[in-house]
Amino acid sequence: MTPSARLAAAIELLEAMEAESGRPADMVASAFLKARRYIGSKDRKAISERVWGILRRRARLDWWLARTELAAWPRNRLLADLALHDRLTPEQVAALFAGEGYGTGKLSPDEWTLLQGLKGRDLFHHDMPAWVRGEYPQWLEPALADAFGQRLAVEMGALRDEAPVDLRVNRLAIDRDGALARLAADGLAATPTPLSPLGLRLPARTQLATQGAFRDGLVEVQDEGSQLVSLLADAQPGQAVCDYCAGAGGKTLALAAAMGNKGRLLALDVSAPRSERAAERLRRAGIHNVTRRLLGPANDRWLRRQAAGFDRVLVDAPCSGSGTWRRNPDAKWRLSAERIDEVTALQADILDRASRLVKPGGRLIYVTCSLLPVENENQVASFLERHAEFAPLPVAPLWATLCDGDCPGDGGVLRLTPAANGTDGFFCAILSRTAAAPGEQRDHQGNDEQGQEHQAQDLGDIQRRAGDRAEADHTGEQGDDQESRGPI
Repeated sequence: MTPSARLAAAIELLEAMEAESGRPADMVASAFLKARRYIGSKDRKAISERVWGILRRRARLDWWLARTELAAWPRNRLLADLALHDRLTPEQVAALFAGEGYGTGKLSPDEWTLLQGLKGRDLFHHDMPAWVRGEYPQWLEPALADAFGQRLAVEMGALRDEAPVDLRVNRLAIDRDGALARLAADGLAATPTPLSPLGLRLPARTQLATQGAFRDGLVEVQDEGSQLVSLLADAQPGQAVCDYCAGAGGKTLALAAAMGNKGRLLALDVSAPRSERAAERLRRAGIHNVTRRLLGPANDRWLRRQAAGFDRVLVDAPCSGSGTWRRNPDAKWRLSAERIDEVTALQADILDRASRLVKPGGRLIYVTCSLLPVENENQVASFLERHAEFAPLPVAPLWATLCDGDCPGDGGVLRLTPAANGTDGFFCAILSRTAAAPGEQRDHQGNDEQGQEHQAQDLGDIQRRAGDRAEADHTGEQGDDQESRGPI
C-alpha cells in the first residue's frame, strides 16, 4: 500500500470505531482487518500504529480541533495528528492527500485552513487543562486526584505511553536463564524484569506466535504486574486453589506453575469462548492439574458442594480497567460513572460468593487492574465489614519471599502503577480466613435451603450479566494477553 492508502485505511478504521463506540477498539480493528485480507503485515502494522497513536493523543487533538472550530471527526483527527505529532507542513500533508488511486481524498479549503493554523504548533499547549494533557475523562478527575494527589500528572503521563511486552517464564519447563538463551536463539533480546523473578521484557512488539519459545510453551505473554499478583497468591503444590474469574487463563497458568502441576486448581468463568482459549494455553504449557467450569445454573449444585474447600481463592475481579489504559487507550472514553457503579456492585457480589469457597486458614486474594479507590481499598473495607471471619494479611512478608526488589508502598496491600513501577496499574489485597462463617456448616451440608436459593440466584445473576462482564474482563485480561494495542 502507498502511504496515502495507509492513511485512507486508518481513517476508515477510525470511522468504524466511532460507529461501534460500545465495542473495544481492538475487537473492531480485528474484524476490520480480517475482512481485508489484502492488507499485508507491514501495512497492518503502519495502520495500527497510526490509529492507536491517535487514540492515545485524542484529547489533545480534539482540543486543537475545538480551537479551530472543526469537528472532532476521524479525518480531522488524522490531519491534526500529521501536523502536530509528525510535524508535517501543510504542503507535505497535501501531497499525501492527492486523491489518487486508493489514497485519501483531496483536502478541502477548511482542511487546508486547519493545517495552516497548526503549522509549527506543538501537540502540548500551556492553556490545556490537566485532563487534556493527561488524556483522561474530565469527570473522572476527582477520583484520580483522590488516588494520586500531587502525582496525578506524572501517573497520567505514564498511562499515555505504550506498554512494553512482558513475558512470564514457564517454570514447569525452563528457568529464566534458559528462557533468555532460547529467546536469543530466536533473535529476541529480552531482559529480566526488575520485580518479578519470572519476568522477561522485550524491547519491541513482535509476532510471538511464530517464535519457538512461545510455541513450545516456555514463555507466556503476561504483564509484570499480573505476574506479581499471581505470585502473591502463594499457591503451593498439593493445595486446592480456585481462580474465580479465570478469563482466558493468564493467572491460571501462573498458579498452576507455582503449584508444580500438583494439587487441584479450579478455573471458573462465565464465558465458554474464554474458557476454551484457556484450554489451548494450558495444553501448550503442559499443565494438567486444572479443571475448567462455567459459572451458571447448570453448575449451581456442584459449586455449593465446594464451600470451604479451597486453600486459595483468587478473584481477579471485573473492573474499570483504568490500570490498563496504556494498552486500551479507547477504554477511558467508553467508561462512565454508571459503569463504575455497576462494576463495583458486581465486585462486591463476586467477593461475597467467592469467600464461601475459602476454608478456615485459607486466603482470599482480591485483584483489580483499576487505579480507583472505590474499586480497591473501599471495596476491601466494605467486604471486611460484612465478613468478620476474614482479616487482612500484609503483603510485605510474602513479597520478601516471592518477589524481587523492595515491596512497593507500605506493604499492607499492593498498588502498582506504570509511573511508579513500570507495570500496568494493579491492586492486590490478601485476606485470611480466620474462622467459619455463621451458618456455613448448614449451607455446606445442604440443609439451609434459603442460603442455597440465594446463591443460585447470585450465580444466575452473574450469568445474565455476562455481557457486561465481557467488556470489563476484556480490560482485566490485558495484563495477561496484552493484545489491546491493536492487531499488527
